[in-house]
Amino acid sequence: MNDGTATTDLGATLEKHRVELTGYCYRMLGSSFEAEDAVQDTLVRAWRSYGTFEGRSSVRSWLYRIATNVCLDMLSAGNKRARPMDLTESTPLARAALSPRPDHTWLEPVPDARVLPATDDPEQAAIAKESVRLAFMAALQQLPPRQRAVLILREVLAWRASEVAELLGTSVASVNSALQRARATLAERRRQGADAAVADPLDEEQRKLLERYVAAFEGYDMSALTALLHEDAVMTMPPFDLWLTGVRDITGFMTTLGASCAGSRLLPVQVNGLPGFAQYKPDPDAGGFAPWAVQVLETSHGRITGFHCFLDTKRWFPLFGLPLHLEAEPDQVEQGG
Repeated sequence: MNDGTATTDLGATLEKHRVELTGYCYRMLGSSFEAEDAVQDTLVRAWRSYGTFEGRSSVRSWLYRIATNVCLDMLSAGNKRARPMDLTESTPLARAALSPRPDHTWLEPVPDARVLPATDDPEQAAIAKESVRLAFMAALQQLPPRQRAVLILREVLAWRASEVAELLGTSVASVNSALQRARATLAERRRQGADAAVADPLDEEQRKLLERYVAAFEGYDMSALTALLHEDAVMTMPPFDLWLTGVRDITGFMTTLGASCAGSRLLPVQVNGLPGFAQYKPDPDAGGFAPWAVQVLETSHGRITGFHCFLDTKRWFPLFGLPLHLEAEPDQVEQGG
């Protein structure tokens, strides 16, 4: 085998792990862009040190060890990404103000295709989707970094305790203790607020709910939207720290501060293992529609419980392979991603 062939083979060997490594780093870091940076750093380190790889573990395990070290280094500053409801109290509509916080504050959305490897195992696919949903991701961010790594490796990726201990350079007892503490933290979070209950794939009731949501939102029909929202539904809008709870405040916001969203168009996206849409607002200057938000919906028992709008469209729309302008007939636009 010549050097060119060996280089190509090594590149292909490393590259085939990119999606699952991105999913792991995303769960660790809470940022889609930082996850991609971490994976690129991991693959570069692996490439440079491959000559010293002795084969005592699989290439996959070796890559996870490198990725874990990269993530732990990135987390050493102690920053925890969060959702608006993790940082402040809910704001009544009468006092609503749009106050942005820096990008590094927020838990970021991610396209499913970037972090969920293809699998023929329905149970494995369901677990993978659940493990990138916003509520679970927010809970992960509350764990110390090494506990976070243990929980992801053991609970999501189903590694044995001995494998995790070897990866982290610690004992099985230490791994089991960290896992127990991490589980307790997550159990407490679940008691404070129920996770979204979404079937995989979506069941008929959920598909109809989304169809009704699109019709209500595009028609800006607040009566129809009210019928779809849970009474305690939550709306968030990163990078703003404002969050609203309850049907009256959400629909009230949409008809006052958010009134310019009337006449929007929605394109479906696969985001964080949940139903989502790319929202385009009417563009009075250029005509057609301009990108406004990536929406992530949480549903439970036939109602929408979470309505999360990520507004930094210059970052999110290219990440999702979405066009930065829609003509007046959005159905004719092919959506990537």
